[in-house]
Amino acid sequence: MNSIRRNATACRLILVCMIFKLAPLIGETLKKLSPIKVMLIDGQNNHDWKSCSPVMMDTLEVTGRFVVQRITVTKDAVSEFSPDFNKYDVILSNYNGLSWPTETKKSFVKYIQNGGNLVVIHAADNSFPDWKEFNEMIGLGGWAGRNEKDGPYVYWEDGKFVRDSSQGVGGSHGKSWTYEVVIRDQDHPITRGLPKRFLQVKEELYDRLRGPAKNMSIIATAFAEGGSERHEPVLMTLKYGKGRIFHSVMGHDHKSMQGVAFQETLIRGTEWAATGDVTFPKVSSTTLPANRAAYRNPLDIETIYDSE
Repeated sequence: MNSIRRNATACRLILVCMIFKLAPLIGETLKKLSPIKVMLIDGQNNHDWKSCSPVMMDTLEVTGRFVVQRITVTKDAVSEFSPDFNKYDVILSNYNGLSWPTETKKSFVKYIQNGGNLVVIHAADNSFPDWKEFNEMIGLGGWAGRNEKDGPYVYWEDGKFVRDSSQGVGGSHGKSWTYEVVIRDQDHPITRGLPKRFLQVKEELYDRLRGPAKNMSIIATAFAEGGSERHEPVLMTLKYGKGRIFHSVMGHDHKSMQGVAFQETLIRGTEWAATGDVTFPKVSSTTLPANRAAYRNPLDIETIYDSE
């Protein structure tokens, strides 16, 4: 019996030693995941895209997981905008401007249908009100003449999501303020490692968005105080063909993009859109608290991966 116990103890010691030896190797494997190729589109927006795009680029690239190429599409250049979307794992839209050429839109739809992916941030959901496929990709949008013809309002009420087809404009917001984000789906890869509740720094909160809302999951909401006075979608995921879409209403300006809530959800949402999974570690309630709105310089974000 003593011999058996000694053997069992020895086996446990060997197993512990193996784990300690393998742990660094596992870490190195994670760090050397292939970088995610991101195309960030900007150049036109009723928000300050010139200040916002660099913050998003820094937020993603400093982690080591992403390589971002910025494509600036000005009014003068839009007629010539014809990129090869297939070179990228995910498209990040910070664009709200003139419609793209017909062939470019067809190419983009084909890219998403065939498994390309999209991230839509804040005012990018104001764009392309007459582009049917794009509005199905983003689920909900605002302004630019949107109303009941474009689809229902969608919001959280009495423990469930409501699709409201009543008449009214699409898109509004109250004053800028610090709002609480509430996770509604804690099992989604994007939100699984986040606290149940946390604060986003002072910014406007979109409400009364409307759209087709097809194949859409709302994974987080916030109460629109001084606006619709109901819990509105903040983070959404969608499917379009084989493509994945992450839609966030956060990120009004470069200051609010320095909110930890915006940064962490952008990082996790972009990785999920590109890969279908999130490999970033859990975010603690100390980093993303519920009792104060945390700011962070994007360059202070921890580098997790080696993209070389």
